Parts: sequence; structure tokens; C-alpha cells
Amino acid sequence: MIYSHSPINFHFNKNSENFFVEEIPLYSFDHTGEWLMLKVRKKDATTNEVVSQFSKLGINKRDIGYAGLKDKDGLTVQWFSVPRKIRAKINEFSHPKIKIVEQDLHRNKLKIGHLKGNRFFVRLKKVLPVDAKKIERVLIDIKKYGIPNFFGYQRFGKYGDNFEQAKEFIFGDRYIKDKRLQKLLISAYQSKLFNDWLMERIKLSNIFDMKEDELKFVGYEKELIKFIKKQKHPFKLLPGDVMCHYPFGKNFYLEILEDSERFYKKDIVPTGLLPGKKALRAKDYARKIEEKYDELIPANGDRRSAWIFPEILEKTYIKEKAWYEFSFILPKGSYATVLVEILKNGITDNLITYKGEK
Repeated sequence: MIYSHSPINFHFNKNSENFFVEEIPLYSFDHTGEWLMLKVRKKDATTNEVVSQFSKLGINKRDIGYAGLKDKDGLTVQWFSVPRKIRAKINEFSHPKIKIVEQDLHRNKLKIGHLKGNRFFVRLKKVLPVDAKKIERVLIDIKKYGIPNFFGYQRFGKYGDNFEQAKEFIFGDRYIKDKRLQKLLISAYQSKLFNDWLMERIKLSNIFDMKEDELKFVGYEKELIKFIKKQKHPFKLLPGDVMCHYPFGKNFYLEILEDSERFYKKDIVPTGLLPGKKALRAKDYARKIEEKYDELIPANGDRRSAWIFPEILEKTYIKEKAWYEFSFILPKGSYATVLVEILKNGITDNLITYKGEK
């Protein structure tokens, strides 16, 4: 069973004291060019709030670049790019929640996706020694096997119902004029379908923990059972899965059993569908499951890594304070809050809670 441990008792409050994230740039900067690169530390402020504050200096928002959106909660460090010509105004910038800690120059403006990953620090509180040992064991498994790459609750808006609004828009029950909002809602709906598909695949992987005779009895084909039973990783690959080189690489179909060994060795990972136009679809047995979540969406689709391998950097238990602290790296687009939730409760149907769901 994939992360089916009993709940671990600890308290996690996602604030600037207990949660820190820093971007890892995709490339080094040129130290010359027309774009001023700003390393910004912000506390309890969103990326869009930083953009708004910089725009007050007379910068058009379209001229402010960043590689990824960061949450309001917590202490975060990320890079922004602005035109070099406004450097004097930037040097005078002051804000209680936003501090420019480093500057550089580059030939190109930062764009969404121009980052390698994110480095996180998490502090868990009210951790008893017995729970610290449990945390340690689960982190060992996470380092060895990785975790499912679910979209976190942040993807679904303040009230967790973005995807419901998107569904109404897609099927003609709601009119939305704002193109940016349309894009945001459709993205949330694609994310919800991906999460639901990934949960079904995890449940299917758990089913294949059954004995061969039991699997045959409930109707699974002998060749499929043989194919899956030879795999070492707890998340089972299916014939026709679309794989990609980890962490980012070209997509290709799973054709041979030997590729499952490459997944176990963290060289490649399966991908899930973000439904829409132009996206590569799975085939064979993998497609039978995927097609249930492949709805007709008026946007371009894509594929997303279904599995990631967090790099656990440091971990410490401070018994006197009942704190457990650890740091780790995730690839871009992955959610630290998902890792924390898996650590606390394992993988359950309530892993990602949406409005109206328990």
C-alpha cells in the first residue's frame, strides 16, 4: 500500500516562522543586459502583491517578470526582472513585507517556468519523540520512493471551488468575459481531473498488492498481472503509459518492462494528462483509465509528471521544543504542502480537500 501509515501527530502552521521557500533559478545570469534581476524576500505577501508594489514606481506590470507564483503564507525568496532603466527608483524602494536582497543583470526578461525548482524549509511543532520516529521512517520512504505529484489545495482558489466555476463556464452555464479568469479556472479544472486520475491510479496500484490468484479471480488478465508484479516501485506502471525523463524531458510511451526499472532508479517517471487540445494521450491499458478523465476542454492540454522524487537535504528533531525541522528540494510546479499532508496522514481520499467534499 502506498503511504498507508496511520496518522502522525504534529502541528503545522504555514506561516513565516514555520515555512520558507526559495527559488532555484533555471540558469545563471549574464551580469550584463537591459534587465535588472531582483532577488526579493517577501513575508506574508503574494507574488502579485510584489508586482503591484513595483508597478507603483512607474513600471508597467507587463514589464515585470517572474518565474513562478508564490503563496502569501510563509517567508519566500524569488527572482523578479524589471527594466534596467528604473534602477534608481528600485534602489529607493522600501516596503515592510518586501525586501530586495540581491541584484543582477541579464539579457532576457524572466518568464513563467524559468526556474529549476524550489528549496523548502518546514518546521513541525508539538512533535513527541514517538512521532518524531514515525516522521523519520516516512521521510526515508519518501527519499527512496518519491511521492505522487498532486496539485495542492492552493490551485483551487480561496474557497476550493475554482474547478466548479470552470465546469459551469466550459459547459455553457456561466459567462465569463475576463480572459485571464477563464484561463485560471480552466487550469484549475484540468488540475482537478489530473488529481482524480492520479488517485485512481494509486488505488489500482494498491489493488495489485493482492495475490495473483485473487487478481485473476476479480478479472485482471494474466499478462497484465505478470507485467505489474515484476515491478519494484509501489506505484505501478501500465502498458501504454506516457513517460518522461525526470525531472523534465521528452515524453515517450512505456513499451518494455525494463523501463519500470528506470522508474525505480529515478531516471524516468509516468505522466498524467491535463486534458485539452494537442496533448499526447496514453494508449493501451493506461488509456482505459485516462479516458475517464479526458474531458473536452477549450484550451491546450499538456502532460504533468505523476510522480516526483523530493531531495531531502536535512532533518532534525529538537526534543526540548518538540519541533521537527527538515529541508528539501522539489521540482518546479510541485507542492510542499502535499508532501506535508502525505507525511501526516498518508494518502487518503481526503488528501486534497475541495469545497463540498469531505
